[in-house]
Amino acid sequence: MASLSLQAADVDTVLKAEKDKTSAAQASQKRVDALADQADELFQSFKQVNKQIENLQVYNAQLEAQLADQRSTLADLASSIDSAAQMERQLAPLTLKMIASLEQFVALDIPFLVEERQARLERLRSNQSRADLSSAEKFRQVLEAYKIESEYGTRIDSYPETLEIDGQRREVNILRVGRIALLYQTADQQVTAVWDKQAKNWLQLEGSDYRQAVAQGIRIARRQAAVDLLQLPIPAPEVAQ
Repeated sequence: MASLSLQAADVDTVLKAEKDKTSAAQASQKRVDALADQADELFQSFKQVNKQIENLQVYNAQLEAQLADQRSTLADLASSIDSAAQMERQLAPLTLKMIASLEQFVALDIPFLVEERQARLERLRSNQSRADLSSAEKFRQVLEAYKIESEYGTRIDSYPETLEIDGQRREVNILRVGRIALLYQTADQQVTAVWDKQAKNWLQLEGSDYRQAVAQGIRIARRQAAVDLLQLPIPAPEVAQ
């Protein structure tokens, strides 16, 4: 009986030991599984971080390229500003010289639209001191004045004017044919005259032919008659010595 009891105790001991081993193995497996899960999570996190790093590297490369382009653009802009400033410094004296040349030209020209042309020149001079106008705008205004003066030489024009004739102020009609001839005729057509460029005064014309030609020229200039050939007293060009 004692032998059977001993054997039963050994079996229980063995079974308990196996049970303990099984429990320990299961616990170890759980720990291994948990560690494996943690390792997988860490690996996935590592992959995500690496992906973010790659994206940041690409973004940084693009940003660096943009910054380099912006630096180049800023350098070009600074160069353009310097060039514009230099050009503006050169533009101001050029504009003044052009105004002076235009003033001299008008002073030597035949005396037509005197008040209008002088007012334009005075306006150009006055605008040079205006701070609200850029140098480019001042230069543009001078170019516009040159254009207007140039067009005077290609047009026939007529307008009323008051002149002193034989000591009396009289209303006349001015006839200008480009810069070739400048004439006037009184409203009653009794007095007709041409501007003498050499003597710089008015020379009265005699004869009905000139009177009729000037009257016809005035009508043509005012679009009151069709364009036709006119026989006008035009001074002969000077011969170079």
